Amino acid sequence: MLKITNLKSGYDKMAVLKGLDFEVGEKEIVAVIGPNGSGKSTLLKSIFNLCEIYSGSIKFSASGGNDNELIGLPTYKLINLGIGYAPQGRQIFGSLTIRENLEIMSFSKKNISAKQIDEVYKFFPFLKNKEKELAQNLSGGQQQMLALARALIIKPKLLLLDEPSLGLSPKTTKEVFGKIKEINSSGVGIVIVEQNAKLAVEIADRTYVLEDGQIALSGGKEILSDEKIKDIYFGGR
Repeated sequence: MLKITNLKSGYDKMAVLKGLDFEVGEKEIVAVIGPNGSGKSTLLKSIFNLCEIYSGSIKFSASGGNDNELIGLPTYKLINLGIGYAPQGRQIFGSLTIRENLEIMSFSKKNISAKQIDEVYKFFPFLKNKEKELAQNLSGGQQQMLALARALIIKPKLLLLDEPSLGLSPKTTKEVFGKIKEINSSGVGIVIVEQNAKLAVEIADRTYVLEDGQIALSGGKEILSDEKIKDIYFGGR
């Protein structure tokens, strides 16, 4: 579905990713973990063309379709290809109602219908019940659910999630991750950058560990038993 080759990207002519190779298969959950400053968020921003790309390739295809080079494409074309993005910090519109937060996606993809909004409400029934309330009145966990719902409105084939548990309690984090698994089960591929490394690895089909803008390690759930990874990311447990 997604194939990144020798990607170098960053900000203000300073490379953060330094020749990174990365893949996501159809309907996979791929976790990205690593220390602060390792390039995790820059990876997602590179896919969504929100930072400077210096060299490399980012190819995307879905359901046996043609490969599309993503570098240089404007946001609306990325969305039309089926790529959704829920950025770090949720970034909802607090002064708008819940329904307005969902409807506003029609500015990036035409013909978003009431039926599509109702389909998203099936994942998040409480949003339907609160749809006329201002988004700023939601709890942190509910705002994160709204951010996920807004990204789902476009019916993505690939969903990019940047730190979905940021600022949430352990109980709410568990609820959010349950929704992420439910979304994946509906056929959506997911790339998740996450500070809660253990939880991310547990739900992922594969995991990449980033260090200094490069892949230091990749694998499946066996990463949980890697002594170095346990000591650094899981507190030695």
